[in-house]
Amino acid sequence: MIDRETFTELMSGVCAPVTVVTATAADGRPHGSTVSSLASLSLDPPLVSFALDRASALLAHLQPGDRVGVNILGAHQRELASTFARRHRGPGSKFDGVTWTVRAGLPHLPESAGWTAGRVERHVDGGDHVLLVVCLEEAESTSTAPLIYARRIFGTHAPLAVAS
Repeated sequence: MIDRETFTELMSGVCAPVTVVTATAADGRPHGSTVSSLASLSLDPPLVSFALDRASALLAHLQPGDRVGVNILGAHQRELASTFARRHRGPGSKFDGVTWTVRAGLPHLPESAGWTAGRVERHVDGGDHVLLVVCLEEAESTSTAPLIYARRIFGTHAPLAVAS
């Protein structure tokens, strides 16, 4: 088995979409976290998956049957990615000072490159993370350049040169 450092270095070379996954608590408060593991899973039914650390405070609000929003960040939203990546401590929330709205009953970050909402279908054990499988109910995409993460830095997609 490879060690943690080798694994981390290997995976840092994999470009990942940057999203902010959101939920609304029973008391109406918004919750969210930066997630870079969003992946399409199935066309029929429309399923996506993403992983959350078992210690994530967001996980308590995303049990099977719960609604979830996924804001696919645009290249101009690096600051939001950093804000929602921090572990929150103390009064207030990660949403303090952030422009957001409610869409389909979920926290929505305007000007994102894309947005989707759905219901958590199930949790799958993933070691120190939990993989969430989500059935999508609504979605919107835009032409905004996406924010990606690779080699421990934020960037965006650029057309690739054609291999000869």
